[in-house]
Amino acid sequence: MRYAVVSRGVVDDALRAVDIDGTLLVGGAIVVALLGALWLTIRWLRRTPGLRFQRLLSQYDTVDVLMHPNPDPDAMSAALAVSFLADTVDTDTRLLFAGQIRHQENRAFRTVLDVEMIRIDSAADVDGDGLVLVDHNRPRGFSGAEGLSPDALIDHHPGGGEAESFTDARTNYGACATILAEYLEAIDARPAADEEDIDLPIPWEVSTGLLYGIQSDTNHLTKGCSSAEFQAASFLYPGIDEDALDRIANPEVSAETLDIKARAIRERRVDGSFAVADVGEVSNVDAIPQAADELLTLEGVTAVVVYGRREGELSLSGRSRDDRVHMGDVLSAVTEDIPMASAGGHARMGGGQISIAHMEGIGPSDGLTEEQFTDRLFNALAGDI
Repeated sequence: MRYAVVSRGVVDDALRAVDIDGTLLVGGAIVVALLGALWLTIRWLRRTPGLRFQRLLSQYDTVDVLMHPNPDPDAMSAALAVSFLADTVDTDTRLLFAGQIRHQENRAFRTVLDVEMIRIDSAADVDGDGLVLVDHNRPRGFSGAEGLSPDALIDHHPGGGEAESFTDARTNYGACATILAEYLEAIDARPAADEEDIDLPIPWEVSTGLLYGIQSDTNHLTKGCSSAEFQAASFLYPGIDEDALDRIANPEVSAETLDIKARAIRERRVDGSFAVADVGEVSNVDAIPQAADELLTLEGVTAVVVYGRREGELSLSGRSRDDRVHMGDVLSAVTEDIPMASAGGHARMGGGQISIAHMEGIGPSDGLTEEQFTDRLFNALAGDI
């Protein structure tokens, strides 16, 4: 039998080769792991907001969906869509609001679509595992609101609020409902006619509600729209109930609302193309923005502010179709130095509330009479503030 004789040098060379190959293998494994982590990160970053929001909802057993005080169709439809999204991941929801629902369209929306909503008085009433804000970006309108920290926030208004885990604020959009419609499309939910077979059908109440939410916040797709509003409306249309939509859009109007509209026209002060109207004491503050809409239809008027009084507060509503007038900035400017006042909005519309006592001099201010306040409004409309 022959034995091969191998020198020590050859053995050492072989061992070094194995060691190098082992190092290469380990290094290759690390590179593969890093590439895999990078791929997962890119995949997560590229995941649509709708999918990320749905994933967040799945982490909770119960979620409270908080609308702004006195919720309108945009807020209610957004909350309704969040509830549907939560249903897809077996999460229970409650839809909460703090104020009142008095506007005839808002009441019709709630009734026709049978939206279950809970009125709250304090932060103690918000007790879900998670909290989602829709159509506003800071909790307000009830005791302890400032102490709440939302887990998620979906909005289209300026204000800069932030949530703990998920914030989607698109100030270039005309409606919060548009954002929620995109979320539904992202999770492959589809509105459908009765004869269609859809894996994840959107209930007609949600499709109809979102479409009207878009219409109501954009004056039927004529003001403050982006292309996203038209795309969302087209996406939702196949699943709407046209009769329900008509009943929401054309409810009966109260005698007080008609009277307040008449007062705005009768009591208006006009300076050039700007109009300001004091409608006096009102029991239904939701009639004030409707009066502003009416006043803006007058020939030669391009920007208006209407205000009225209720329970010690002055409620303001402004409308503009004048490219020189950013209504949100106007109302913010005229109330900036009044304690306990809040106002703002978009270029075409805005609103606010002022404590009359603080406006007249309580607190660290010189005080204004309502006549002086009206003069200030005209100055702001003209760009002098």
